[in-house]
Amino acid sequence: MNFRFAILSDPHIALPRTIQTNPNRFHMVEVSMRALEIVLERLQALKLDFLLIPGDLTQDGEPENHRWLADTLARLPFPVYVVPGNHDVVRLHATENHIGLDDFPVYYQNFGYDNPEKLYYIQEIFPKVKLIGLNSNQFDENGKQIGHLDGEQLLWLKTILPDLRDDLVLVMIHHNIIEHLPGQSSHELGRRYMLDNAPDLLTLLQENGVNLLITGHLHIQDIAHSRGIHEITTGSLVSYPHPYRVIEYRGNTGELHIESFHLKSLPEWENLAEMSRKWLGDRSYPFMMRLLTTPPLNLPIEIAEELAPKLRNFWADVAGGDAIFDFVDFPPIARRYFQTFSAIDSRGNPRLIDNQTVLNLKSGSIVERTRVG
Repeated sequence: MNFRFAILSDPHIALPRTIQTNPNRFHMVEVSMRALEIVLERLQALKLDFLLIPGDLTQDGEPENHRWLADTLARLPFPVYVVPGNHDVVRLHATENHIGLDDFPVYYQNFGYDNPEKLYYIQEIFPKVKLIGLNSNQFDENGKQIGHLDGEQLLWLKTILPDLRDDLVLVMIHHNIIEHLPGQSSHELGRRYMLDNAPDLLTLLQENGVNLLITGHLHIQDIAHSRGIHEITTGSLVSYPHPYRVIEYRGNTGELHIESFHLKSLPEWENLAEMSRKWLGDRSYPFMMRLLTTPPLNLPIEIAEELAPKLRNFWADVAGGDAIFDFVDFPPIARRYFQTFSAIDSRGNPRLIDNQTVLNLKSGSIVERTRVG
């Protein structure tokens, strides 16, 4: 069985009347509607079998933004499957301006959710090909949102996965399960993008031969691997470099051929890539100061203030994937730390797999490909 599908992530749809001004916001919701329309036009020309969107569909869970997106996706000639992101359900219970957690599957009954009372699902895409959509958004006793897979979903997975051992299973969830950044699970700036009980899910998937995860949330292009499992995370459509992926599965070899493409301009934003890279750079200073002054670096304020401007484009380069870093004029401890963000293998050689890659789901091997698009 051969098939082709696409991934676009974190589109953060915001109708103009709902856009909220935030000087520290990294992503450009101002371009969200037009960017999505352009990408969907491109994807319709590719004769896709389906499209995956792993969360953060809207700016902040506004009902009108969810309705606009559901109506837009309903007009496509191929199936679309979604899961909720943290921006889609910012409150446990609905308010005038935000949907509640239980409302999400009601809006997306045609996009994976057969049962409007369940926040997770399984769909047969093709014979012997299954898609599992999970909800990683939970709320603690204080109403604070956390990335967590609840006991009900874990028990459900334990029930269904043993019967799918002979199938190709794709698992889609918003939060990261495998680290995509150095120390992501423990760093105060990175751990909120991780599922807090990720090891439980990884163990369950490994025990049942599931080796492919589709995630979003982090707004970077990255492919990570752990315990025989590949995780493909895709950057945000409304943040530099505005990526989306087209993936072809070849059943005879078990290979996933992954290509990444980028929106470089829009009719109203001819220099979109340049503008969004500057947008990230203009907002980077507070983020870089926290990165420099918190563990593991713990640099003094005066040194951090000297280094932070030199890291203006650091996050944009991380977001693009396949970046190599070496700040030769940094103090040794800082230089070594930022080198760990580079796309290199254990021998220190470039390993450019974040954008154009072949994953062999049978052997577990990863092959670099020439950058396109």
